[in-house]
Amino acid sequence: MIKNNIASVENNNTAGSLALLGARAPRDSFVASRLRAAGAVLLGKTGLSQWANFRSSNSSNGWSAHGGQVRGVYIEDQDPSGSSSGSGVAASLGLAAACLGTETDGSILSPAQRSGVVGIKPTVGLTSRDMVIPISEHQDTVGPMASSVKSAAYVLQAIAGQDANDNYTSAIPSSIPTLPDYVAACKPGALGGARLGVPSNVLELFLSFDNSSIPEVDAFQSALDIIRGAGSTVVLGTNFTNLTEWAASDSEGIVLRADFISPTGLAAYLSKLTVNPNNITSLADVARFTKTVAPGPEEFPSRNTATWDQALDPATGFDNTDPRFFPVLQENLFLGGEGGLLGALERHNLDAIILPTSFAPGFAAIVGAPVITVPLGFYPADAPKIMDRRGELVDTGPNVPFGISFLGRRFDEANLIGLAYAFEQATKVRGKVKPYLVPGTELPRKGR
Repeated sequence: MIKNNIASVENNNTAGSLALLGARAPRDSFVASRLRAAGAVLLGKTGLSQWANFRSSNSSNGWSAHGGQVRGVYIEDQDPSGSSSGSGVAASLGLAAACLGTETDGSILSPAQRSGVVGIKPTVGLTSRDMVIPISEHQDTVGPMASSVKSAAYVLQAIAGQDANDNYTSAIPSSIPTLPDYVAACKPGALGGARLGVPSNVLELFLSFDNSSIPEVDAFQSALDIIRGAGSTVVLGTNFTNLTEWAASDSEGIVLRADFISPTGLAAYLSKLTVNPNNITSLADVARFTKTVAPGPEEFPSRNTATWDQALDPATGFDNTDPRFFPVLQENLFLGGEGGLLGALERHNLDAIILPTSFAPGFAAIVGAPVITVPLGFYPADAPKIMDRRGELVDTGPNVPFGISFLGRRFDEANLIGLAYAFEQATKVRGKVKPYLVPGTELPRKGR
């Protein structure tokens, strides 16, 4: 199953918006066509946080006008996290062998951990974004969500590769004439001899914001002993040197908004549609439709359009052709590079950084680096219920899953897959707590 912002010719591709209901893409997305070529059967689309969580400041994860509310499976009315909400839930329940999600910042990693599954957020440029409804050309990527590292590795093997319709894929290093064998990287002993860094100042920063994640940090600290026992050297204090500046910066938000309204952003995708019943050609058209044509079904203004309003406001918004864009992008790259993830990897000669998944996505997102999340544990059965910002869904509470993330250098997926697989095999967390919901019907598998 694939997220409802990844085009397949037989299905609507709406990003959850009624504005694009009935619109038709001219072809499969590159990743959908690669899945078919590998023999996969596409069963359908999964629900998502509308516009990949790039519309509102007060909506809920997993909600879209075209699809309704996705709910998590480990507790009644669970927030599934987002934006690849339905892909995480479908992978968790086994409604498909695996699912595709997209990530700009956290949209694979976060719903994967809350559904207790594996999520691979690939390097930007390893998987094509052709015919995928975009947010940011600098940060968007497509990746697999599945019940195991090896299943996710099979899917990544199928969808990765160069595509003439996405020039970012030309960044795949010429030193690798063929892609690594991601499935063969799944070795139980891969943690042996690895140097893994823990940026202690990241843990301190996030706990200072919100101490409700203490169970996740406690489980993470316990996991370090398992990792050491598997033969890794855990290097504490591999701090991100410009973490304070990162926490105070809006450079990422500016980059995302500028990319979204740029000529190569949303408008470029819309221009390729062969059928466009609502004549949607720009973000301004989407905003008009949402606010005036279908405000009831789109639940406006209860779910606002604050992100779009900021992007479209001449006082605050500009696209990525504007001269103000380049210095903001450079700030982004520094805060994730020398001042953040990539700098820590190099200074301490690390194979990867490890963090609780709740803390991990942003540092890799702003430099397009890869991350893998693997199940780590569950909130205790007596944990208090913490509600989402609308007070409608349970953000964290009894038995809600969480993960551990392995963050690495660009195009270093094979190494991260090996580390994640070895951790998964050493812990086998998935299945230790049964979900609140389980499917009553399973598709037959021939020959099994």
